[in-house]
Amino acid sequence: MTPEHAPSSDGAPRLNPAAMTVEDAARLLTKAGGVRVDASQIDQDIEAGAPTNADGTINLVHYAAWLVREMAKGGAAIGD
Repeated sequence: MTPEHAPSSDGAPRLNPAAMTVEDAARLLTKAGGVRVDASQIDQDIEAGAPTNADGTINLVHYAAWLVREMAKGGAAIGD
């Protein structure tokens, strides 16, 4: 079992915001933001320098901070 899907106390899988797959991050951001976010958009951000963990997963706090810095510089935001 991967860390991002560690079981909760009731046995159901629980996402770890510090170690999410690109696909899980896209699904969560879509649900939370009300705007569709595709995994390919996050992949584009990673290619543009968005941080990832050593195993390729995403820490949502670090990713959000990177997005804010990019927007402040007038750069891309989620695949732009």
